[in-house]
Amino acid sequence: MHVFITGGAGFIGSHLVDALIKRGDVVTIYDNLSSGNKQFIEHHQKNENFTFIKADILNFKQINKAIKNHDVVFHLAANPHVRLGEKQTDLDLKQGIIATYNVLEAMRQNNINRIVYSSSSVVYGETPNLSLPETYGPTLPISFYGAGKLGGEGLISAFCGTFDFQAWIYRFANVVGPRGTHGVIVDFIEKLNKNPKELEILGNGKQQKPYLYVTDCVNGMLYGFEHAKEKLNLFNLGCDTNTTVSRIAELVVEEMDLHNVKFIYSGGDRGWKGDVPRFQLDTQKINKLGWNATNTSDEAVRKAIKEILKNG
Repeated sequence: MHVFITGGAGFIGSHLVDALIKRGDVVTIYDNLSSGNKQFIEHHQKNENFTFIKADILNFKQINKAIKNHDVVFHLAANPHVRLGEKQTDLDLKQGIIATYNVLEAMRQNNINRIVYSSSSVVYGETPNLSLPETYGPTLPISFYGAGKLGGEGLISAFCGTFDFQAWIYRFANVVGPRGTHGVIVDFIEKLNKNPKELEILGNGKQQKPYLYVTDCVNGMLYGFEHAKEKLNLFNLGCDTNTTVSRIAELVVEEMDLHNVKFIYSGGDRGWKGDVPRFQLDTQKINKLGWNATNTSDEAVRKAIKEILKNG
């Protein structure tokens, strides 16, 4: 299978590349390296089944040329930083919605009709304290990042309805693991490296979310792609447990072998505007298909901390 991956040099994308190359697929990465890292994929450079193209999705002519002769597109490229929308309100419009349109239109013009899309749990917005199935609605995101992901979902649905595309859309929990470049774990490690005596924690520490280990995430994406056969396949991808921010802080302190660290909370029920403080995904749909996460939320967090500390 010839696979085209946008954002393939990024955190999740590079792990997806590892899995596809291991399977024997022919892989093309298309990435502008704005948030990706070429070091994440350099171990594939001499593989004849691997091609890297440094280019921007917003350049339609480039992607329209590069995407030719592929069987399926995995579209992971996006702004990965939820908080940036506060300062740059058109960022997720460009890197989310317009970028996704360019991918889809290039696919249409090159007769490629299968797409796998990395969406996010943030599309649900603020919700009641319940486990969220894929049918929950209305979906009203409270961040520009969430709006960009939901807009991408809408465009994919439209291309499925109008041009007979087949799609797999995954709403991820918080994905963690090696090669992670941002997020609460990285933030805590960086802060404690600077000052091992105290740790600032945004919000009240009670924010509670499911955390999914990155290899579980990739395995879930590939499992759904291989086993779900509808025209539009929508799945939550996560685990059935969750972890509080304070618990993550405790785990980081433990793994860094620190003692008597003072936790300082900024206050409020969330870390920043647009942050969804609590949610839980209902993953029964993909579980019934035959996939389950192999790590609990706490296990995923601890493994991620160990790997990030190990790899610097």
